[in-house]
Amino acid sequence: MAVTTGLRDPRDKVALVTGASSGIGAELARQLAARGARVALVARRRERLESVAAEIEKAGGRASVHACDVARRPAVAEAARDACAAWGGVDVLVNAAGVARHVLFEDHDVEDIEALLRTNLNGTIYWIKELLPRLRERGRGWIVNVSSFAGKVAQPDEAAYSASKYAITGLSRALSMELAPRGIHVLCVHPALVRTEMFTPEVMARMPRTRPRFMEAPDFARRVLRALERGETEVTLPRRYGWVAMLAEMLPGAIYRGVAKAKLGGLPDGEGGGRS
Repeated sequence: MAVTTGLRDPRDKVALVTGASSGIGAELARQLAARGARVALVARRRERLESVAAEIEKAGGRASVHACDVARRPAVAEAARDACAAWGGVDVLVNAAGVARHVLFEDHDVEDIEALLRTNLNGTIYWIKELLPRLRERGRGWIVNVSSFAGKVAQPDEAAYSASKYAITGLSRALSMELAPRGIHVLCVHPALVRTEMFTPEVMARMPRTRPRFMEAPDFARRVLRALERGETEVTLPRRYGWVAMLAEMLPGAIYRGVAKAKLGGLPDGEGGGRS
């Protein structure tokens, strides 16, 4: 039986990061490259990917660019082939691509819900299915799935988003058990508020007026890589939010009444959304 450990030294590893054109994905790619990994950058926006790759290379790192819509399985297969050809394989998969919508479920178009699920859930599944045979061939590997605090504590005004992130949490927990004997470690990350371009003025207008401070993306990425180094299977950031998730399991009535009051009490007319 293989022994699964954390990623203690990314040097000479190949890390493929989705959602790498901005926000969480871009920062994780930068920090993996700074630690010596070669990084394959994946997202829809080629120009943004090329900008991130230029930053990495200017700092002495190595990066390749693979424009791809993760919601399209053929595009994922093609990007995976290109990345593996460029670097000779992949050791680390970081699924950070995602979309968010802040809108009441009754007002949320079914077509947009389906598109959200294709990106957040199907995109994660496509990349794992595409690279898992290659990780198994190497006899080792690391998978990082970015879920959300909304994947542990459901959020009103984000029902479809919460559903997609709960699915990623469940998928990650099951895969962690299935893949550990094969030497593949799975870490599921649950960020609360991380400052990215997803939080547009329209989104901010739909959020509670009283809210905790945002984490900055560099700090968030450092903590994720530290959790990966330690071999953790789940991490909620900031970590204090983990206690809120535990309380939501034990005292759901009280916790969710508070969430509903905070999130629904002062919603303006209109709706907001974001995409990375």
